[in-house]
Amino acid sequence: MSVHTEQQFDRQIVTQLSQAQQEPDWMLQRRLDALDEVGRLDLPKLEKTRIDHWNFTQFQPYTGEKAIVSPLELPEEVREFVSFEQKDSVLVQKNSSPVYAQVSSELKDKGVIFTDLSTACREHGELVQKYFMTDGYQVNEHKLAALHAALFTGGVFLYLPRNVTVDQPFQSLFWTSGQNVGTFPHVLIVAESGTQANVIVNYVSDSDSKAVINGAVEAFVGDNARIRIATLHTQGEGTTDVAYRRTVLGRDANLEWIVGDLNSGLTISDNTTDMKGSGSFAQINSITLGSGDQRSNITSTVNHWGTHTESDIVARGVMKDHAQTILNGVTKIEKGARRANGVQAEKVLMLSEEARGDANPILLIDENDVQAGHAASVGKIDPIQMFYLMSRGLDKKEAERLIIFGFVGPVLNSIPFDSLRERISGVIERKLG
Repeated sequence: MSVHTEQQFDRQIVTQLSQAQQEPDWMLQRRLDALDEVGRLDLPKLEKTRIDHWNFTQFQPYTGEKAIVSPLELPEEVREFVSFEQKDSVLVQKNSSPVYAQVSSELKDKGVIFTDLSTACREHGELVQKYFMTDGYQVNEHKLAALHAALFTGGVFLYLPRNVTVDQPFQSLFWTSGQNVGTFPHVLIVAESGTQANVIVNYVSDSDSKAVINGAVEAFVGDNARIRIATLHTQGEGTTDVAYRRTVLGRDANLEWIVGDLNSGLTISDNTTDMKGSGSFAQINSITLGSGDQRSNITSTVNHWGTHTESDIVARGVMKDHAQTILNGVTKIEKGARRANGVQAEKVLMLSEEARGDANPILLIDENDVQAGHAASVGKIDPIQMFYLMSRGLDKKEAERLIIFGFVGPVLNSIPFDSLRERISGVIERKLG
């Protein structure tokens, strides 16, 4: 049975949503313009994935929550996804509301802004307006993008002034809890030229939540900036998780994405990087693990615009039970992007006869003076590897576990944060049973 995708929200609801967050008039107008787009746009057309029966519109658009004074008030299963040491900068949002903030005073003295997006709109309106959904996130891309732009709630704004280096990672956690909940967080990162920083964006839901999560991250990485963004999604079975990530790179910028799509429900994950500055570099590492009846469509796209740009996409998927996934890698080298180099590799490992996976490497080349390459594989665990490990005294479950962690090792080993690597490994362990 298909879910109705006609417009479920009107201008009054959107206006009330904006007023509840005390937004300026320009933001309300952008919301209303996006709402008009919702009515005329179609759902995105995904490679080999039908989504017309997925729930994208049946939810309560705003669920307010009370602030907490200590992270100890968070449930342990939520708190484990964030570090709360003394110098850590942390923002926590539950459903539609920011509930906890911890920001170093030293960062404020350097001109760094790290706050919830609603506060940033009020206190740094001109700066937010300059970047918010402009050159990165495209509101008219499809219905889900416009729906997010009309109904986004909360989120994070990170601004790094020119030549600032921050060693401790900026952490944000978006926690979904309850029934019939809709959470639409928007993360906006602006890294001026010469900056260096690490950003962690984690999404988690209660195991029994029934929710629609439609989140977005857009990042602007300035000339000679070095930014690493790690994001982990661990939503429950009753969720539909839509994640669109958009990044724009300046000259000689360096960007690394680490993406863990480890949900148990329905997942659309779309990561697009526009390499507009010459000499820029982008590395995209992603893991997805499906179990039960999970369905997921994971896409990583890099568009080369500047000359002498370089990109590398590494994607690993593991499917068990009746789970299905589509891994798409797209490297697009535009006309004029001379001396660009784009490579990618997508691999899917299937653990059962009923599991399904598909790896689709795509190269789109409009320039002659370039290098590009791709690789893809889909298959089961090698019985010879299993025989070898079991002949050394391991039982079948432990042998399978070692093979799986070796398979996803290229992505896990790229994670520079020990705590995040341990959390991702723990989630994989739990999903493998």
